[in-house]
Amino acid sequence: MLVDLRSDTVTRPTAAMREAMFDAELGDDVYGEDPTVNALEAEVAALLGHEAGVFTPSGSMANQIGLQLLVPPGGELLVDSESHILAHEGGAAAAIGGISTQSWPSTAGRLDVDVVGRHVRESVAYHTVATRAIAVENTHNRGGGTVLAIEELRRLRRLADERGLLLHLDGARLWNAHVASGVPLAEYGRLFDTVSLCFSKGLGAPVGSILVSSAENVARARALRKRMGGGMRQIGFLAAAARHAVHHHVDRLAADHARARRLAEALAHRGLTDPGRVETNIVLLRHPGLAALAADAAEQGVLISVLSSDGGRLLTHLDVDDDGVDHAIKVLGELA
Repeated sequence: MLVDLRSDTVTRPTAAMREAMFDAELGDDVYGEDPTVNALEAEVAALLGHEAGVFTPSGSMANQIGLQLLVPPGGELLVDSESHILAHEGGAAAAIGGISTQSWPSTAGRLDVDVVGRHVRESVAYHTVATRAIAVENTHNRGGGTVLAIEELRRLRRLADERGLLLHLDGARLWNAHVASGVPLAEYGRLFDTVSLCFSKGLGAPVGSILVSSAENVARARALRKRMGGGMRQIGFLAAAARHAVHHHVDRLAADHARARRLAEALAHRGLTDPGRVETNIVLLRHPGLAALAADAAEQGVLISVLSSDGGRLLTHLDVDDDGVDHAIKVLGELA
């Protein structure tokens, strides 16, 4: 048995998803003529309470387009120090968008608007850099799948309005936050000027993300997507997989969350995990010599993600069932 807990990006399309892809109606998306893509963009934008959406090959591209819509070259983005945008997108905000970044100290992915507010910079002279936008991540990947509290997000919107700032949401795993918290997607979405969401993580599609915003912003986003090499043609095959995932794989995320909690609770007595930190489908690991443990586990069919000498993570997903969790608990528990 192989149990791959490295990421929720390792899933493969289900048989029903493959059938939907095979039957997809196609057109040229650069001309705006792929009906399956158009349907996906309209449906997801409506779910998030926005006017329009643009399908992208990756979440990083969706994030970077969103940031460029909100922050001009030389402007400042304020972001969590452990955010995906800052830590895992290759410095794209600076390299591609000419965007300066400032960060507030991350606290397990939690959002404290008072802390954020103290880091907002105003322009006092022509040579000073002013904060133009704030970005947050929900759920917070490096924080261990933390769900940002909706009340803090509302406070963030009020802060942004008071200070004349714009807001971007990296919602790669917003589906998980929605299922775990019960907060409607539109309630999250309407608090932000731009929102990215991923289809190829918990929802199990093979490729793709989306950026939603106003119709005016999305028109600009299409030009930015083209400039980055993201103009695609007959991509209805991929959009069909994403539509199937949205229609059939959102509610089942609750099962992933339950399995993650079971993993954490079972491994806690070995000192590997803290069940109190598990809110969605990410389980953080702590163990001295984790790389050696991961290598031994791989020989027994359990793959885990090693992030540092003593830190890593497990992610439950569509391709991990109860038997897989049992096997992982047995192997990791014995090795630890």
